Amino acid sequence: MTRVPEEGGGDPACCAASDDDGRDAALPTNPYGETSPATASTERMTEVPGGTFEMGTDDDVGFPQDGEGPARTVELDPFYVDRYQVTNAEFAEFVRETGYTTDAERFGWSFVFQDFVGPEQDPHVIDASGDAGWWLAVEGANWFHPHGPGSSIEDRLTHPVVHVSWRDAVEYARWAGKRLPTEAEWERAARGGLEGRRFPWGDDLTPDGEHRCNIWQGTFPTENTVEDGYHGTAPVDAFEQNEWGLHNVAGNVWEWCGDWFTADHPEGPLSNPTGPADGDGKVIRGGSYLCHRSYCNRYRVAARSSAAPTDATGNVGFRCVLDA
Repeated sequence: MTRVPEEGGGDPACCAASDDDGRDAALPTNPYGETSPATASTERMTEVPGGTFEMGTDDDVGFPQDGEGPARTVELDPFYVDRYQVTNAEFAEFVRETGYTTDAERFGWSFVFQDFVGPEQDPHVIDASGDAGWWLAVEGANWFHPHGPGSSIEDRLTHPVVHVSWRDAVEYARWAGKRLPTEAEWERAARGGLEGRRFPWGDDLTPDGEHRCNIWQGTFPTENTVEDGYHGTAPVDAFEQNEWGLHNVAGNVWEWCGDWFTADHPEGPLSNPTGPADGDGKVIRGGSYLCHRSYCNRYRVAARSSAAPTDATGNVGFRCVLDA
């Protein structure tokens, strides 16, 4: 089988591998359907006030083909957003109650980063991802076995769930009485009221030498010096929260948004935008533990990429929102 990076979102090969061999089952309908405050808990959420903000950037450190710019004025209604990425423990509760089977489980494999494929998983490697050979397709890799057969989430229950497709995320959100954020909602929440800055805390990646997010240090993809303390995923409450109480909106794992991806944006001002009506890939935001400035500096708040709705990898998760 052949695996190639998803087209239409720049070159996200370091970030999320994609396949081209038929993961095209029917998608959930209406990801922006009404949420259910009566059944959804806001205990681990924070309310984002309604208002306007400047979305995107004209900064030249980004990727023009990703459509980070132009910076544009967006108005949003208030909403609640999860403070944390959805954890393995939370996803396990969803699966126990519903019997849900993820796309990675149905297809029988998922992409695992090369560093996490050990002797126990070697016999189950079935392919690599095109030019991004560090992504290995491993039979039996899924949310419960994140590195493949022999691995487990037992020691990472507070880490973000991974190997979940956009479809899986939508179904979890529906079960929780919530929904996926629009891309605009995601960026407003990630900025935490701090506009015009590269990161949720300012423009300096490591202020006073302090690591504020889980990304790659060293030489990608051969050496991770783990200066931030994590080789793979980190607990969802790791690192300092932003001004609105959100953790890990830069790095750790990419997060699914509801929007179809496009690099072209309508002229503003915009009100509660939800993206184009259709497309090839869904927006992912935030970057992951594999992002590095030499190859993929998409851990900035304006950075964006895309993946096919049925793609699943070891560095993509999600968080949910709820209408206020």
